[in-house]
Amino acid sequence: MILSRRSTLNPKPWTITLLSGLIFIFLTKVIALWRKAGSFSSESLTPRNEDSISSDVPATVAAVKNPTSKIVYDEYNHERFPPGDPSKRAFAYFVLTGGRFVYASVIRLLILKFVLSMSASKDVLALASLEVDLSGIEPGTTVTVKWRGKPVFIRHRTEEDVKLANSVELASLRDPQQDAERVKNPEWLIVIGVCTHLGCIPLPNAGDYGGWFCPCHGSHYDISGRIRKGPAPYNLEVPTYTFLDENKLLIG
Repeated sequence: MILSRRSTLNPKPWTITLLSGLIFIFLTKVIALWRKAGSFSSESLTPRNEDSISSDVPATVAAVKNPTSKIVYDEYNHERFPPGDPSKRAFAYFVLTGGRFVYASVIRLLILKFVLSMSASKDVLALASLEVDLSGIEPGTTVTVKWRGKPVFIRHRTEEDVKLANSVELASLRDPQQDAERVKNPEWLIVIGVCTHLGCIPLPNAGDYGGWFCPCHGSHYDISGRIRKGPAPYNLEVPTYTFLDENKLLIG
């Protein structure tokens, strides 16, 4: 029993080795720090000569470590023009200033060219508006013209068509709009012939309401181009247009 108790109290050999190693490392660090501090103190107490500059240290580094009023030139100094010789300097300034003006002019021209290239060309501007002669369109008929790549329906409405369009109650419409809001002249209805559902082209003078019928998914529009039945959510779009005279229409 006594032997076993002593064996539990005695430290193991590997713990002694570990502790001794840690103590050795600690003492080594302390000695190194002490030596370093002693070297710094000795250097600070040693007087330095301003003229003594080591040849191994660059002049710029030596100037930082040992400030002095004496200027020491090294191989990194560039050649400077002596004062009072403005001939070369004036020519250099002239070239630099002129070059800046040239560069600014070139950049200005490039910017103007880029901005002007973004504007519409003459042929595009010509297609932006379309003039239509209305004199040949009979009452009760619909004419289709192409404007900006889209079909435009121009319908010459009769008096019965106008009365029928105005007799519809707004509460029954999916996209409520009065007929007067969609026309400038009750005799003429101008709408873009693209179904507001998925972009198909409706058929004129067809459908349950005497206006247009989309064969793709069965949308019905009335004589004012308003959606009355089917999946289309909105009325046919009314483009921008003006009447130049009684028989001239300008779309766009």
